[in-house]
Amino acid sequence: MNRITNIAIVGLGQVGVYLYNELRLKKKEIEKKTGKKIRVVAISAKNINKKRQFPINKKIFYKNPIKIFSNEKIDILFECVGLSDGISKKIVEIALKKKINVITPNKALIAKHGDSLSKLAEKNKVNLEFEASVAGGIPILRTIKEGLATNKINKVYGILNGTTNYILSEMENSQEPFKKVLTKAQKLGYAEPGNPKLDLNGFDAFAKVRILSALAFNSRISKKKCLMEGIQNIELKDIKIANQLNLRIKLLGISQIIDDKLFETVHPCLVSKNTYIGNVNGVMNAVIIEGKPVGNSVLQGEGAGPGPTSSSLLSDLLSILRGNIKYPFGIAFKNRKSIKPFNNDMYSNSLYIRFEVKDKQGVLSYITNRLSKYKISVKRIIQTPDRKSRSATIVVITHKTTEINVKNCLSIFKKNKNIFKSPTLIRLYN
Repeated sequence: MNRITNIAIVGLGQVGVYLYNELRLKKKEIEKKTGKKIRVVAISAKNINKKRQFPINKKIFYKNPIKIFSNEKIDILFECVGLSDGISKKIVEIALKKKINVITPNKALIAKHGDSLSKLAEKNKVNLEFEASVAGGIPILRTIKEGLATNKINKVYGILNGTTNYILSEMENSQEPFKKVLTKAQKLGYAEPGNPKLDLNGFDAFAKVRILSALAFNSRISKKKCLMEGIQNIELKDIKIANQLNLRIKLLGISQIIDDKLFETVHPCLVSKNTYIGNVNGVMNAVIIEGKPVGNSVLQGEGAGPGPTSSSLLSDLLSILRGNIKYPFGIAFKNRKSIKPFNNDMYSNSLYIRFEVKDKQGVLSYITNRLSKYKISVKRIIQTPDRKSRSATIVVITHKTTEINVKNCLSIFKKNKNIFKSPTLIRLYN
């Protein structure tokens, strides 16, 4: 007789309730593939009566998830609450200390506390699995930990947020402005209906970059302040101008080793329409790994939504049921090193800078003179006057320059009365 594996799910939002239903439907399939029977013995959320996509068994419902540990014998805990601290951190810590395996899609928790939690998992000889925390249904973490385990990786980058990729793609396809497309994304369930800020400002993608860095470079999770920008300042005007230049705007997450130092960033990039990454559209994610001897590896798939996320959660479950106790970050905590951060001021790119100005003589020469003063050389200028409003849009494409030059230069333009607002800056991906 097979031993039954008892499972608890804490958090019954979109992902948690979808996962609960998948476990119910796929019991026999899981047993066939692992030889283990599973049983969900406890579920927990704030509200038992909330309307959910799938029905739940109210007999196993706990309003207080802490009580599950004293009332039930748990083998595996799914944490699907999604907070970086609070109850998410508390229940994961309790579970690991009680020698309970933990599976979570919570990238905020892992990016902030992954080091201490992995140490706790190793100490208690249980698994802490978080495949679903990065790129939804794409098995990127397992690929790095197992498939590419003997490769020396020097760079991981890509589109890590399905919400922002959908918005940018849809703005181009529909020719509708940012706010209208965001509303559409919220109705379709691609963006949070209440506050989608963490997707839009780049934080969601950046948490994923930190997890990827730790795995790819066998390092501790970086705590240094890094370059992080979102898409909230991108306008339809920028999409149209990019199109004229045979470019597309993509929010890229980048992690690489430069001169033995760790460089991590998330920001919008202009990429050529002729490149692979320039043609990853909609809610798709894509991750590119550069390493030796493998060369370039590309993984693409849906990065958002309860379906792809549950796929990764079940992959982690099967891994545990097969009896594998693994280091959460691929190697032992004591062997993971801290890497010195690369100086962000030295990061260099060609730039797209859009100015909204009064259409009067001398404004363009003022802009080019200022740029020249800060060692930013102009490659191309696109000027579009609007005679009705006596204004003009000036787009400057520059040669490569450093972040420190840009920072110092752009602050000057805020003080000029002929320039209506802070310039919009988008880096060209080299």
